Amino acid sequence: MHTLQTLQLLGLDPTSESARRAVALVAQNCRWEHDGQHFFDGEVEPCINGRTIETGAYFGVDVSAVIDRILDEGLGDGGWNCEAENGSVRSSFDTTINVLEGLAEFERTFSTAAEVSAARRRGEEYLLERSLFRRQSTGEIVNHGYLEFAFPYYWHYDVLRALDYFRRAGGDPDPRMREAVEVVRSKQQSDGRWLLDCVYPGRVHFDIEADVGAPSRWITLRAMRVLDWWDNAS
Repeated sequence: MHTLQTLQLLGLDPTSESARRAVALVAQNCRWEHDGQHFFDGEVEPCINGRTIETGAYFGVDVSAVIDRILDEGLGDGGWNCEAENGSVRSSFDTTINVLEGLAEFERTFSTAAEVSAARRRGEEYLLERSLFRRQSTGEIVNHGYLEFAFPYYWHYDVLRALDYFRRAGGDPDPRMREAVEVVRSKQQSDGRWLLDCVYPGRVHFDIEADVGAPSRWITLRAMRVLDWWDNAS
């Protein structure tokens, strides 16, 4: 999953021979640890299924069955949470961004079905109502890790990832994003670049970033795109 997501973020052509061959092998041979499900059938956690939808849709795999499951698992506050099966009724930033990215990619590739768009809008509102990183009840920062940027980010949420999602989704900037945008802007260094704040556990087949605290090409690229999108619309 990490590998397919990273290849997508790096822009691998999904129609290339190497991509088609790799995805076919994944579909044929990969199984989820949960209950041996085929990879592109997903499993039970919406954070995992959101990423399965995103990579599946990007690489042209029919993931409509996973879409049906995700649409049934939205919570009352608009988002999703992997802990819902254990009784949670409140959404998670981390789970919600994974589902949103999956729904957006599915819409780009396969369908603009009204129920998919509606679910995505509800999830977006969940994040926007919380300024992308604050508790709605108290205004406190939900998790200070949301203000740290990593690449690859795997399943982890941060405000740059959220803003980049909204940019790629094609909508106009929302005023409720302003504080998150300023977090991104404040982290730009004097030489114009952004630093790698952290690295998450995961098997790395080849290094694409330097050490933590060093300038990051991929975070810099994504931050510049976000700020360009925001500033040009203001």
